[in-house]
Amino acid sequence: MAAVSLSVSTVKPLSDRVFVKVSESEEKTAGGILLPDTAKEKPQVGEVVQIGPGKRNDDGSRQAPEVGVGDKVLYSKYAGTDIKLGSDEYVLLTEKDILAIVN
Repeated sequence: MAAVSLSVSTVKPLSDRVFVKVSESEEKTAGGILLPDTAKEKPQVGEVVQIGPGKRNDDGSRQAPEVGVGDKVLYSKYAGTDIKLGSDEYVLLTEKDILAIVN
């Protein structure tokens, strides 16, 4: 089996899928206590780095995605597929798993 080298620029999501770079999780609590890796929660905020062309409607046309590259989004906690490229973490999820755009 041949090895495949993946990078953000080589990943192009299909349909209504969105490729999101996961934001760093909090290193310490509001009170200043440092958290070990096992106690950190999975982040639910990230930045959109790639988007698919959109979902197909019944007539065959495409529905444009509501999010764009560079948008900071809040997504469902257990949604999508986690992907690690180098030291960065990403999640590939469908557009319906995105809950909000964060300003």
